[in-house]
Amino acid sequence: MLFNLQIKNIMSVQVGVIMGSQSDLVVMQAAGDILKQFEIEFEISIVSAHRTPDRMRSYATEAYARGIRVIIAGAGGAAHLPGMIAAYTCLPVIGVPVKSSNSIDGWDSVLSILQMPPGVPVATVALNAAKNAGILAAQILAGADDKVYQKLLQYKEQLRADVMLMENQIKSNS
Repeated sequence: MLFNLQIKNIMSVQVGVIMGSQSDLVVMQAAGDILKQFEIEFEISIVSAHRTPDRMRSYATEAYARGIRVIIAGAGGAAHLPGMIAAYTCLPVIGVPVKSSNSIDGWDSVLSILQMPPGVPVATVALNAAKNAGILAAQILAGADDKVYQKLLQYKEQLRADVMLMENQIKSNS
């Protein structure tokens, strides 16, 4: 038990943001941007389920010991990365379907990540919705971190305030 506590104190990265190729970074950067806003430490890596399967397995099996508590995995096409990561870890995995150049309008990615077998869950956000994946990762961490919880409360209050501002603008223009 003491060993795990030492690892937690040494490691500050809590969220791993991974993707199958560099072309996915355009979408996946949104997860990093929102995690920065919530002051949550994260890392971004390219981990291909098909081209680097040994690296993928190592990433998944070593993540917890490195201090990672949530993994966000983005993938396009056949989109095996989130499910394969979930097969190798007990950490929560959030899948981001990415509409890629070899995609069937993104539906192949959505269904590959969404349709996981019993016992291997992957939380799935909308197509290209890496920002929502970052928010969901923050919400998972907030259950044990009051600072993150308070930042989420502020974020949600700002969303509410933005809607009310739009409502007031519509009313004043009509």
